[in-house]
Amino acid sequence: MVKKDISKKSSPKKAYARAGVDVDLGNLVKSKIHQRVKITHGAEVLGKIGGFGGLFQPDFSGMKEPVLVSSVDGVGTKLKIAFALDRHDTVGQDLVNHCVNDIAVVGARPLFFLDYIGAERLEPHVFEQLIKGFTKACKEAGCALIGGETAQMPGMYNRGEYDLAGTIVGVADRSRIIDGSRISTGDVVLGLASNGLHTNGYSLARKVLFETMKFKPSSKVAGITLSIGEELLRVHRNYQPLLAKLPHGMVKGLAHITGGGLIDNLPRVLPKSCDAVINTRKWKVPKIFQLIQEGGKVPAEEMYQVFNMGIGMAIVTAPANADEVIKLTRARRIGTIEEGEGKVRLSF
Repeated sequence: MVKKDISKKSSPKKAYARAGVDVDLGNLVKSKIHQRVKITHGAEVLGKIGGFGGLFQPDFSGMKEPVLVSSVDGVGTKLKIAFALDRHDTVGQDLVNHCVNDIAVVGARPLFFLDYIGAERLEPHVFEQLIKGFTKACKEAGCALIGGETAQMPGMYNRGEYDLAGTIVGVADRSRIIDGSRISTGDVVLGLASNGLHTNGYSLARKVLFETMKFKPSSKVAGITLSIGEELLRVHRNYQPLLAKLPHGMVKGLAHITGGGLIDNLPRVLPKSCDAVINTRKWKVPKIFQLIQEGGKVPAEEMYQVFNMGIGMAIVTAPANADEVIKLTRARRIGTIEEGEGKVRLSF
């Protein structure tokens, strides 16, 4: 009998891999993340990454009535800029920081975070950069990355593209929850500076900058130190550590200025009898927003409903506390609370 030597022959590609889903590649890539993710873990995290569910044993000592606070979000079409520059760690940070801010507005501190990555194909260098971004932001936020889901879905995404989503869970003491109910006429509205577009308005920004104005991601513009692409990839700021410095009771309301801008986000914390009157001359709008407005001939009011325009978080406080909040956070006065119908009124 003649024996066939098959030791040097490569094994045939699996049927699922031929269909576009390489399970072995996925397992190989994910096997390398454990050490990186562990830097976000404290004693509260039980088990290990890769299980069917993440285990977290919270410490609620010092809280009278702990309330869990959750939020879920994505990065949107900012991902198109990451694809163009082949840089993916910043959008990982964006996702975490956006979610942290969304629960910080009620006075919550983050406990743990879970991510979702859906991709046409799992590219190892992309996956590693995303995890690097997630873990960096989680570590800085004091938040554990305890799990996630990665899906390869050929036919759902263009080659080289992916989508991100994240879920965060935090905790706040019920008696210290910030809900805007104490806001009243005469209060002061303060603004914390943004770091660019953060994660909103990119569909309009890309249309204006790349289609109308014909810029490339590598283009340089007077008044902007970075290239257009790098400017658009600036990381969404995490405001929670700054807000956590403020003494209890000093803040009456907080609004994370995301999609909808100041016009749509501040009303989410205003009583129905109050308006926020915002003086847009109180801060210098970053050049990138001016460029988009001029290049796209976008009306000023629409700009303030699409973009943050340089204000990433709004704080409402009593006049007597305004100077102390400004000292602790470097916020600036941008408006006042007046009688109204729960709306934002802008003055230019």
